[in-house]
Amino acid sequence: HLNKLPASTWRFLSTQPEATSEDTEEDLHNIIKDEEKVVGQANEHEFQAETAELLDIVAKSLYSENEVFIREIISNASDALEKLRYNRLTTDGEGGEAPQMEIHIRTDKYENTFTIQDTGIGMTKEELSSNLGTIARSGSKAFLKQVADKGDAGSSIIGQFGVGFYSTFMVGSKVTVYTKSHDPNSKGYSWTSEGGVSYKITEAESVMPGTKIVVTLKPDCRKFAEEETVKSIIKKHSAFVGFPVRLNGKLLNAVKPLWTLDPKDIDEDQHLNFFRHLTNNQSDHYLYKLFYKTDAPLNIRSIFYVSEQQPTMLEMARDASGMSGVSLYSRKVLVQHKTTNLLPKWLRFLTGVVDSEDIPLNLSRELLQNSALISKLRETLTSRLIRYFLDQSRRDPEKYLKFHAGYKLFITEGVLSEDMQEKREEVAQLLRYESSTLPEGEVTSFKDYITRMGEERNILYLCAPSRSLAESSPYFESLKNSGREVLFCYDPYDEVTLLQLKTYSGKQLFSLENEVVANSYQNEKDTTPKADGELTMSDSQSKELTDWAKAALDLKVTDVKVTDKLDKHPAMVTVWEMGSVRHFLKSQYLTDPKGLSESERTALFKPTLQLNAVHPIVMKLTSLKNEDEDLAKALLEQLYDNAMVSAGLFEDARPMVNRLNDLLTKVLQKH
Repeated sequence: HLNKLPASTWRFLSTQPEATSEDTEEDLHNIIKDEEKVVGQANEHEFQAETAELLDIVAKSLYSENEVFIREIISNASDALEKLRYNRLTTDGEGGEAPQMEIHIRTDKYENTFTIQDTGIGMTKEELSSNLGTIARSGSKAFLKQVADKGDAGSSIIGQFGVGFYSTFMVGSKVTVYTKSHDPNSKGYSWTSEGGVSYKITEAESVMPGTKIVVTLKPDCRKFAEEETVKSIIKKHSAFVGFPVRLNGKLLNAVKPLWTLDPKDIDEDQHLNFFRHLTNNQSDHYLYKLFYKTDAPLNIRSIFYVSEQQPTMLEMARDASGMSGVSLYSRKVLVQHKTTNLLPKWLRFLTGVVDSEDIPLNLSRELLQNSALISKLRETLTSRLIRYFLDQSRRDPEKYLKFHAGYKLFITEGVLSEDMQEKREEVAQLLRYESSTLPEGEVTSFKDYITRMGEERNILYLCAPSRSLAESSPYFESLKNSGREVLFCYDPYDEVTLLQLKTYSGKQLFSLENEVVANSYQNEKDTTPKADGELTMSDSQSKELTDWAKAALDLKVTDVKVTDKLDKHPAMVTVWEMGSVRHFLKSQYLTDPKGLSESERTALFKPTLQLNAVHPIVMKLTSLKNEDEDLAKALLEQLYDNAMVSAGLFEDARPMVNRLNDLLTKVLQKH
């Protein structure tokens, strides 16, 4: 028997919210009553010239997503309420008791309708025909001009284009408008159109002051009659409209737009609730928050948060699309959700809101027209955010290190990004590294390093997986007695980052491995060890050893030298720009696992083997080459392989294992 109930009964049942123990009368407040009655003869009007064609464009092409019709008509309703409030203020409250200013929406899946009603300014018959009969003639735009002419710039009207209302025809087969002006003695009217070339205006009774729009949905748009669908759209696009928005009696925009408030009026609980609203995660906490507000050079109201939870690998991989956690608003109405062009891609870990009244929009409010202005906005926000993180690093270094540990990969991406070339050094201020002159666990910035470097021209760094490996590196050993400070870089991407950065504040970023190469060429005359109390080789012995070793290694090296810079290590390989070489070899190995031949490697990298002439192994090698050349060659090759491993120049260590086993076999055969 339920199927025989009239549609009006179904509508009543479908629009009544389910009562809970927490619901109150206020929670279920709804002004939509359906008491309007059309009276008199309908007057049919044709849209003005070309309007039908424009209407078709609006309905099919202007907006990329048809869900934005909800945003547009809520914005129009907000405009109508703002106009009424302005009129009340400028007329000293004339015109009767002020109404409750609110926006109500009802979904009806049985009637397949979407209804929105506001208590705003409403329209007279002439305004109804003028504003809804002509696309691109906006009542809001005319109102703004009127306010501007009076010298009042304080109004917050959203609509500017006169086409937002017509977005309803993307989803509706028929649109009916009931409206009544708040002017005394005004009558109510009905406006109806099926999206063709004409519309009808009829006088109506029992019309509340304000405007009510009833959209009869197309068959393929029935989802907009579902409460949950509409709820999610409103929370996405219109959560911060300045007037209460209720859906089927329930208030949806209870969260305040914090960026419009004075920072001193916002407590931590409000910040936390707002942050969780933005992230849609009720267990999340923020590590940092930045409230940024300025009127010059642009009007900006913004708020940013950094989550305590470090991003997952999946979140880090979002760089393919550049998806951001920051949304762009204009006068509290969403323009772009998680916009991709407002901030550089590396700042996508931020969650927040940017609201600017200066942004010129296209007709659909979805794309930004003035790229120069957006670039200025982007530059202003980026510099302010970098400055904020620098301030935090000084105020609370321990907290900043927590941030740096979780978000260093993003900062590094900022240094490497092509669109940040002019700001690379600015971003690099945020990087922190351990130093050879500081205790383990303490870090320093480039700026602090420079204050300690004195007359030196180069900022030295050494890339290694850990501090212990860095300090035991032959390259660090060769320079540690000089007293020069070296930055230790542990992450695999640090080397590429510093190679790309190249300079900082006029100082050259110089790999310690390159410094060793430079010193080895500058000190050609001092290659013979001169350590007191240790066995040393004569010049003739050194030359004999290096000539023999170079011939024995053949294509593997460009040259062999002896050095007095090493202590515990018997040998090291030096290659100019070794970091670039390592990066090239890794890339080459990924594309071609066979790798380079020895001749190709030598021609490209020109490796030099440097032997520590006071080391017992090398001292033994000088005599062993004459006593057992095969064993001496095996030992020399192993020294070379070990040096290549220390340099990180081995793409595949398996061939080295075979040579090591051969060496062990030969040694055991001698005993």
